[in-house]
Formats: sequence, structure tokens, C-alpha cells
Amino acid sequence: MTQRLARLAVPLAGLLVLLPWVSSSAALVLGIALAITLGNPWPVHSRTLAHKALTLSVVGLGAGMNLLVVGRVGVHGFAYTAIGIGTAFVVGTLLGRRLGVGRDASLLITVGTAICGGSAIAAVAPVIRAKEHDVSMALVSVFVLNAVALILFPPVGRALHLGQDSFGLWCALAIHDTSSVVGAAAQYGDRALEVATAAKLARALWIVPVTFLVATFRARAPQADDGPIGKPKRPWFILGFLAVAALTTFVPSLHTAAVLVSAGAHRLLVFTLFLIGLGLSRTALRTLGFRPFVQAVALWTTLAAGSLAGVLSGWLR
Repeated sequence: MTQRLARLAVPLAGLLVLLPWVSSSAALVLGIALAITLGNPWPVHSRTLAHKALTLSVVGLGAGMNLLVVGRVGVHGFAYTAIGIGTAFVVGTLLGRRLGVGRDASLLITVGTAICGGSAIAAVAPVIRAKEHDVSMALVSVFVLNAVALILFPPVGRALHLGQDSFGLWCALAIHDTSSVVGAAAQYGDRALEVATAAKLARALWIVPVTFLVATFRARAPQADDGPIGKPKRPWFILGFLAVAALTTFVPSLHTAAVLVSAGAHRLLVFTLFLIGLGLSRTALRTLGFRPFVQAVALWTTLAAGSLAGVLSGWLR
């Protein structure tokens, strides 16, 4: 009976979140509520669809971006992005050792927190031949904190009277996944969304050199019993974002079409967050190890507080 009800409720909820007045956080909470109460009848399909919808929505968001802003943010933020990623690796490694977290799980949590959540974990896991259990723990830890950030960040930003630019930058530096960065910033304002997306996508480019460095240092690591879990994934969607942004930036006649594409991308993003919420099942929660989760929370809290302090002081801007 429950399974039959879930097969009816999930598609109807998916259609509901496409309505223009449904917010990002409401879509996420609805997905989580359905996953925990009724269960997700199509976990594999929803996970695949969420990945595809995320990449398409980010590419579409390029229609609402000014490529000159993206370039300026990427160049301007090179120094503090490098410092932030380096700090995350140092603190994450120390926390992992202190808490007795396994080497692979610790590294995956660290790289996911340092760069862009699940995408970074998916890229690095095959390189270090991580076991599926370690990958699952890292992904669930990151996902839970993404959900917390998506709900928590906007009210904290308003309470601290953060400007649009400051809040967008804080989101990009402190929230793991691109979807949650964009979702949190979208609740704050259009300018916050523009800054957050540009800064986060510029940060996501660090997946490539970081994965290469990890591969270099871990090339001789013994292979796990269950073998490699697949080929590293690269953020090709960033190229699509840049291409669409270039068209709308340098071809003024596309402005009307760009507005429509950008609006559609926003709704697709809301739908994506609903699908992400469906992934937080009771089974996933039970796989979450206590020590890895403590490491994930401590590392994320440290980076979020540090980046917030930098934004408030004016050092990060």
C-alpha cells in the first residue's frame, strides 16, 4: 500500500514543485518528507535524473549571467579560493586523523567540502580506488549538510544584514554542492544568485588540478577489494554555462530568449532540489558513520565560520 501511494505521490509532488510560487527550500523539504515517510520508489532513476537536471539547469542559468562578471570573479577570487581549498585539506586531514576516520573516507569528505560536494567526491573516488561504503558515507554527509545550509544560510544572512554580493560570495565559499549554493542564493536575491553562481562555478574548476594532484600522490595506493567504482567525472557543464553566458553577454539580440531560458532554468533547479531531497532515505541515514559525520560537520563549520568572518571583515569581496 505504501509503495503504491509513493508511486502516486512522488510524480504529483514533482509536478507541484514546477509551479512558480514553490521555493527551493520547500521543494527540498517536500522531497525529504516523501523519502522518509513513503520512500522513493525510483531511487536509481531519480538520482540519474537529478544529475542531468542539475547540469541542464546550471547551463541554462548561464543565460542570466554576464560573462564579464564570471571572469572577474574567477580571477579576483583566485588567491582566496586557493587558500580556502588548502586550508580545507589541512584541517580535514588533521580532523580525520584525530577522529580515527579511514584515510579514503576522510579524503573524500575533505575534497567534497573544499570544492563542490558530490561532483568532487565522484571525481576523486575512482582515483583513490575508494570502497563504495566510504563513498556513500562521504556523499550522505555532504548531502545532509547541503540541506542544512540551504535552509539555514538565508535567515543567517538576513540577520547579519549581509548585502547581496557578500551573501552570494559566502554561499559559494561555504556550501558544498552547486545546486544548494544556487538554491540558497536564489532565496536571497538576483544579485546574490549571480555572484554565487559565478564564484561557485569558478571554484568548481579546481576539480581538475585537485584530482590530478590526488592521483599523483595516491597512484601507488593498493586497490580496494571491490575494485574501482568508475571513471572520474569532470564538470563539463561548466563549459556549457560559459557558452550560454557568452552568447547572452555578447549578442544583445538574444536578451528576450535569454530571460525565458533563465526562468526555465530556475524552475528546473527547484525540481532538481526536490529530486535531491528524495535521495535522503532512512537507509541512507543508517549508513552514515558517526566519526565521518563529525569530521564533515567540524570541517564545514570551520570553513563556513571562517569565510563568513572574512566576508564580514571585508577581506573577502
